[in-house]
Amino acid sequence: MELGIIEGYFGTPWSWAERRETMEFLAPHGYRFFLYAPKADAWLRRDWRTPHPEPVAAEIAAFGAACRRAGVRFGVGLSPYEAYLDFDAAAEAALVAKLAALDRMGIDDLAILFDDMRGDLPDLAERQARIVDFAAARTRASRLIVCPSYYSDDPVLDRVFGRRPVGYLETLGRLLDPDVEMFWTGEEVCSREISPGHIDRVAEAMRRRPFLWDNYPVNDGQRLSQHLHLRGFTGRPAALAGRLSAHAVNPALQPALTRIPLLTLPESYRDGDAYRYGDAFRRAAGAVLGEELATLVRDDLLTLQEVPLDLLGEKAGQLRGRYEGRPEPGAREIMAWLDGCYRISHALVQTQ
Repeated sequence: MELGIIEGYFGTPWSWAERRETMEFLAPHGYRFFLYAPKADAWLRRDWRTPHPEPVAAEIAAFGAACRRAGVRFGVGLSPYEAYLDFDAAAEAALVAKLAALDRMGIDDLAILFDDMRGDLPDLAERQARIVDFAAARTRASRLIVCPSYYSDDPVLDRVFGRRPVGYLETLGRLLDPDVEMFWTGEEVCSREISPGHIDRVAEAMRRRPFLWDNYPVNDGQRLSQHLHLRGFTGRPAALAGRLSAHAVNPALQPALTRIPLLTLPESYRDGDAYRYGDAFRRAAGAVLGEELATLVRDDLLTLQEVPLDLLGEKAGQLRGRYEGRPEPGAREIMAWLDGCYRISHALVQTQ
């Protein structure tokens, strides 16, 4: 089973240097693919019909080349925003042009993402399957992955995007070519646990092994951005390995700090029942931050992970005293978080 990253968060995206540093840091630890799909890239979402500006397209292509040099598959997540409402000749032509542009960038993987869109249409699966078939016939990507509109059992999706059609997942799984992969996040959008029994049930509905989109340690919502997600992975038993086609991690907004939990996931799969997430965190923090800074973060872990930023009170000043002026990227990210630089508003989520 492959491990990889899907950069699928809301908010300010990483710099190209941060992407490359993170990809190259994680590649030796078993992360074999990187999917570029930040919500802030409007040319992949609400403005998907508009070509990327040449400088941005060149940066994407250069990053893809760096991935290949590191032995990492590179892909892009495209959200043809609500094209399924009227996939007419103009929409077809726009999709052909976009796919050709992505091919020129040199992608190995193409993800067609139908999340974050209205879904309460009785023939939703049929409409989306048509778009996927259309794209599959016109892309040079060797792997195609689809994110359903309803990518979790979580009822929050029905409240926000309309009630899911009866039998939606089963119908989409039946209509899609068996070689097309399908994303799934678990019982919740941000699942605290993903059990083998749950994955078995979803695989039966999809008619294929799920391609897990794991929303830990991402911290991009109005509530989640109040926390730093640093702890080692839990609730992902090694028994999932034979049940998933791949495990994609949606990282945190902090590119250096997110490497701490991401380092623990391969250890969890490797060690199985012998895995200890606390020990794994301590080793990963030392490897990412250096022992001096890691010791500070270990001491502050409960505060950083559990206490919302707005409720820190006098603890915020204490944290500033410990991290201010330190040169490490992880320390600078903690300071930026304390300064509110990573806050995500409800309005931003609605517009990206």
